[in-house]
Amino acid sequence: MDVVVDPEVPEEDARVLRESTGLLARIRNGWAPRRLSSRRLGLGSALIMGLMGFLAVCTLMIFIGLARTGPGLTILGFVGFIIFTAAFINQPVDAEDEEEAADREIYERARRHHGRYVLVDDLDESSARLLNRTRGAIRAITGAAVNADGLLDTASNAVTLRAQEWEIARLLAKLSSLRGEHRRTMAKNLAPEVAAIAEPLGRALEASENAVVRRVEALEGYAAHVAEAERAYQAHLQVEELRARLPKYEQLVAEAGATAVPELERLSDDAEALQRALGRTLESARDAFRYLDG
Repeated sequence: MDVVVDPEVPEEDARVLRESTGLLARIRNGWAPRRLSSRRLGLGSALIMGLMGFLAVCTLMIFIGLARTGPGLTILGFVGFIIFTAAFINQPVDAEDEEEAADREIYERARRHHGRYVLVDDLDESSARLLNRTRGAIRAITGAAVNADGLLDTASNAVTLRAQEWEIARLLAKLSSLRGEHRRTMAKNLAPEVAAIAEPLGRALEASENAVVRRVEALEGYAAHVAEAERAYQAHLQVEELRARLPKYEQLVAEAGATAVPELERLSDDAEALQRALGRTLESARDAFRYLDG
C-alpha cells in the first residue's frame, strides 16, 4: 500500500504517515485506540488500599509482639495506613505498552492531518492509472541528468512536482469516492425521473476526470521536453569527452606524418552546434515548466 501526503504537512509527520499505511487503512475502516482509564488511582481506591495496609500492619505487629497495648497497636496501624495511602494514591495503572503508544501517536497524527493524505488503494482503477502516469512523469523529470546537474530549475521542480502529485492525487481520491457512490446509485432500480436527474451528475464526473487528465498530460508534456533535453545533454557530454581527447589525436597524426583527418577539424564545430541545440531544448523545457507551474 502507498500514500500521497500533502507537501504542506510537516516533514516529520509526513514521514510517519508514509511509513504507517497499514495502520492508516485500519483507521480509515474505523479503528481507534482504546480509551485509557484514569492513569492514577483515585482517592477512594487509595483509602481502601490504606485500610488494607492498616490491617496488615496490625496483624504483623501482633505477630512479632511489637504492639502489646491497644494505643501502641493503633499508632503503628495508623502509620501503616498513611504510608499505604500515600504510596497508592500516585500509583500508575492501565499503562500502555510501547506498541499501543506508537499506534496512538500515529492515530493522533492521522487525525490531525485528516484530508491531507490519500491512500492509493482507495483509488478506483481509472484513477490509479492516472496517478501512475503522474508518478512516471515525475520520476522521468527528477531522474534526468539535466535536472540533477542543475540545468533546469531543480529547486522549483522539487516544489512544483510534489504539489502537482498531491493535487492530482487529492482530486482523484474525491473523483473515485463520488464515482463509486454514483455507480451504486445507478445500479439501483431507479425511477425514470430519478435516473434523468442523476445523468448530469455522471457528466460532471466525466468532465472532472477530463480536467485531471489534462493536468496529467501537461505533466507528461513537460517530461517529454525534459527527455529531449536529456538526449541533447548526453550527446553534448559525449562530444565534449571526444573533444577533450582531440589534441592527442592531432599529436598522433602529426608525429606519424599522416594527412589530417577532416572530420577531426569539424569536431569543434559539431560540439558548438550541439551546444546551441541543447540550449534550445532546455529553453523549451523551461517554457513547458512555466506553463505547468502557472
